[in-house]
Amino acid sequence: MANVAVIQFSSQPQIEHNLAQAYDLLQQAAAQGAVLALLPEMFLTLDGKQYNAIAADPQYVQRLAGWAQELKLWLVAGAVPMPCPDGDPRVRSACLVFNSKGEQVARYDKIHLFDVDVGDAHGSYRESERFAPGDEVVLVDTPAGRLGLVICYDLRFPGLFQRLREQGAELISVPAAFTYTTGAAHWQTLLRARAIETQCYVLAANQCGWHDDKRRTYGHSQIIDAWGAVLTELEEEAGVALAEIDLAQLAEVRKKMPVTQHRRF
Repeated sequence: MANVAVIQFSSQPQIEHNLAQAYDLLQQAAAQGAVLALLPEMFLTLDGKQYNAIAADPQYVQRLAGWAQELKLWLVAGAVPMPCPDGDPRVRSACLVFNSKGEQVARYDKIHLFDVDVGDAHGSYRESERFAPGDEVVLVDTPAGRLGLVICYDLRFPGLFQRLREQGAELISVPAAFTYTTGAAHWQTLLRARAIETQCYVLAANQCGWHDDKRRTYGHSQIIDAWGAVLTELEEEAGVALAEIDLAQLAEVRKKMPVTQHRRF
């Protein structure tokens, strides 16, 4: 068994302010015995005008690696802007995973981009204007289990989650900046559905609160087990939520209901 943590806070335009929040909450997670912690999507800032400058500056990756090593914690760094490997002038939204030695052991680039009209004050979201999509499914072995990586809007595409299950996922991390409007309607429903369908633990770390006068995210970061039970959940304030990963219980769920053996399509 292993304790894992999801971290929730509200990113502001000031990157150093956000880094200080993230570090403080990671310290809390480590002090509470977490072996792995998940930060939310775009925790450095949700200000898209800063993404290219962040992607061009390796200091941010180095700092994250240093935190993982210092805190002796596997760090799943939600999503940060990273350069496109093919020279596209846009950036990639990348989830970086560091082991407790500070080594980067995985990178997942967000596949599904949020080009959506939402009935909130922000109105229209067009991620493809700033981001280029990834195209690879990524998993990594961690002390808590085999972890599949997705980011935010990927949550609405169950085929990706099934691919992760087929490739051995036992946990799936979902860093997010889910809007308040869509979060109130769909966030927990989708998370529980993905956990039940894949028979995996789902670790979901969302942004929360107001980021400017138009953008508000839903919070409610949580950890869900392979039966779809919500083990722990935050509300709409910054904080840390921990839960214990029990792979024996996961194996029992899969044994009693072997859905992968029953699939006909």
